[in-house]
Amino acid sequence: MSRDQNAVVMDRAALEREVERIVSAVAERRRVIRVLGSIAVALHCPNAGSLIAGFKRTYADIDFVAYGRDAKEIAAAIGGLGYIEDRQIFIFSEGRRAIFDHPSADIHIDVFYDRLEFCHVIPLDGRLEADAPTIPLAELLLSKLQIVKLNEKDVVDAILLLLDHPLASGDADTIDVDRIATLAAAEWGLWRTLTMNLEKVGALAATYPQLDAAQREGAAQAVTKLKAAIDAVPKPLAWRMRDRVGDRRQWWTDVDEVR
Repeated sequence: MSRDQNAVVMDRAALEREVERIVSAVAERRRVIRVLGSIAVALHCPNAGSLIAGFKRTYADIDFVAYGRDAKEIAAAIGGLGYIEDRQIFIFSEGRRAIFDHPSADIHIDVFYDRLEFCHVIPLDGRLEADAPTIPLAELLLSKLQIVKLNEKDVVDAILLLLDHPLASGDADTIDVDRIATLAAAEWGLWRTLTMNLEKVGALAATYPQLDAAQREGAAQAVTKLKAAIDAVPKPLAWRMRDRVGDRRQWWTDVDEVR
């Protein structure tokens, strides 16, 4: 979702202001665009936000999602703010992704349409209106936990989300466990990746000196509760058949294949 290791490191506050500018410009056209990634986590975790400095987070670009039916209006709104689109990316991805760069501000933007498609596919139909300016918390957490080769930034973001928001039903500043569990029950591969990564998050949270004892315990309890909720949902026959194969067959898409 981000550029290579040589990407320019941007000031977080400047990127947050740019998020507001872009979301507002799109809203003026009566369209919806929402931010994801580490900037979204920082925006949505004011209480745990004090921990971010301790983890020495850096920010290089901004990732958004929107509905594909709005792609033309989205491009016009972002272009009106001085960005230049790489149309070849939009064409090559068959309309699933767009890239914009601001030549003077040196800000890079990715826009993904209709779904998050990395190691697994997270559908977004009808979900973008549930929160603002970020995607809903359930999808924001899923965007981190559905990466098979989880890096430390994703682990830290998952911990911040779990510390700052209770697990519940619905999107009222809570992480909708029903949404996550339902998606995991529909795809064995997503279930495998989520449960595997929750174990990693729980184990690593216990080792971070940036967290105090209460925060480590809070992260551990949230991981246990979420994993139990995912496992409790009845699984269909296709899921159970795939479970018999288990790890003997790759269950994810390599991220480079969809970038």
